[in-house]
Amino acid sequence: MKKMLFLFLIISYATTSFAQRTVGLLSYNINKTFPGYNLIYPHNQPTVFLLNNCGEVVHSWPDEGIWRPGNTAYILENGYLVKTKRHNVFQNDPIWAGGGGAIVEIRDWNNNLVWQFEQNDATARLHHDIKVLPNGNIVMISWESKTESEAIQAGRNPALLPQGKLWPDYILEVNPTNNEMVWEWHAWDHLIQDFDPEKDNYGEVRNHPELIDLNWDTSDGHPDWMHVNAIDYNAELDQLLISVPTFHEVWVIDHSTTIEEAAGHTGGRGGRGGDLLYRWGNPQTYRNGTAADQKLFYPHHIHWVGPFLDASHPHYGKMAAFNNRVSAKFSTVNVFDPAFDQDTWSYPMQNGRWLPDFFDLSLTHPDTFQINSTGLSSVQLLPNGNVLICSGRWGYAFELTPEQEIVWEYRTPLSGGSSVLQGQELGIGTNATFKMDRYPLDYPAFIDKDMSSKGVLEQGAAPGFCERLTPATSVFQQDAFTFYPNPANHEVILEWKGNQETLLQIFNLSGQIKQEIRLAPGQRKLDITSWKPGVYFLRVLNGATAKLLIQP
Repeated sequence: MKKMLFLFLIISYATTSFAQRTVGLLSYNINKTFPGYNLIYPHNQPTVFLLNNCGEVVHSWPDEGIWRPGNTAYILENGYLVKTKRHNVFQNDPIWAGGGGAIVEIRDWNNNLVWQFEQNDATARLHHDIKVLPNGNIVMISWESKTESEAIQAGRNPALLPQGKLWPDYILEVNPTNNEMVWEWHAWDHLIQDFDPEKDNYGEVRNHPELIDLNWDTSDGHPDWMHVNAIDYNAELDQLLISVPTFHEVWVIDHSTTIEEAAGHTGGRGGRGGDLLYRWGNPQTYRNGTAADQKLFYPHHIHWVGPFLDASHPHYGKMAAFNNRVSAKFSTVNVFDPAFDQDTWSYPMQNGRWLPDFFDLSLTHPDTFQINSTGLSSVQLLPNGNVLICSGRWGYAFELTPEQEIVWEYRTPLSGGSSVLQGQELGIGTNATFKMDRYPLDYPAFIDKDMSSKGVLEQGAAPGFCERLTPATSVFQQDAFTFYPNPANHEVILEWKGNQETLLQIFNLSGQIKQEIRLAPGQRKLDITSWKPGVYFLRVLNGATAKLLIQP
């Protein structure tokens, strides 16, 4: 009877402890997750956070309280952070809409300012996303202001100008070494309209899918006409990819052009100048489809599938996006193949529309309500085959296996930018998080850095929750477990100084478990002569991860 009562109390305690968790780390299956560090830049506060898979902060880049995300941040291989930001007061700014930014900064690992660029005045304003190119230049998205008379002369229907102005997007490329703007592309240079034959850009929209219909409008005439919210770069093709949510499309632009060619219709490797090389998601925008043909609905985080993956990944080189408004009740994440033809250096069309006809992959949350986000959000395909998804409006991220199993969950524990108490329920938008990126454990930026836990973001966190979920925790027992030599090529000595047996797990770069070893107190030898050269990760029960380098 006493044993039954004891068991009941243990179960009750565990159930209560787990049931009260509403923020921070919600679930974690170490055997199926991809090991790494998660970068978030939540709204309504100024700090960029790097979290381990236990939901613990391992590093952060704080800023003064007057700043807000503008909206993205990225870690470079040298450990520098590139981030966007804006002032928290914007009511008197001449250009403002959701996603507005103003400043791009580079900061070192210790948060020292290395470089800053600002664009926010009556003529133009940075917003949403950036991309650091292989040569170190940074491409940025910006609104540029057009007056009512300029818009009408270009062929805009005056009825679509209720505020008497328009903010088409353009892309600028800046060299941080000298602040020189070295390349730019303007949507305004690639227009078509069939509203007024007496004005500029008049033509048959259907016959020019490579041009942008100036009178396509889904925003009731708001000046933020296109609302481009993501940008990516393909170094092999020298092309830029952007998502244009108000058009429900993604567009590809030829970056191999000169500035002059980018403003025209010829030149560049694709031969079209700055005209669109590819657009996909909604052929209604160029009068060659119906609502039944629409595939994308206000997409975010469009990108080429590739970072941290190798070419053997089944979706490598395709495009992925968070498809926000598939329905009023849920969103999806999708992967599709644009079928680029390197022989003709073009994206083939069929029946006047660009391919494909269908998605290669379509995913949602088993509970579709959990992935219902009208804006923000991201998707990342991971090296072990899993997919990391961030439902931005809810500040909720989860990792999904190919078998549709959720193996990791985290909810940003902030409300209006302030830490909340564990157990507190958060309403939609209170902890909005634009995206989440997971960096592998061996990412060069983390070499020789202190990646130990600095605590969690939420208040009232019960200690040991991550340990109860999984053998992985944040405290590496340096005094209990050691191994040598490192690097090694034939044999590794494993030494465990604990007072009882423990489990050692060894992972490869893809996050797959290569070997599990039960360690008794003392030493034992590990034969690695048959292992392929490379990096492996060792983790003991109640210990964080250590890196082992195996040489030829």
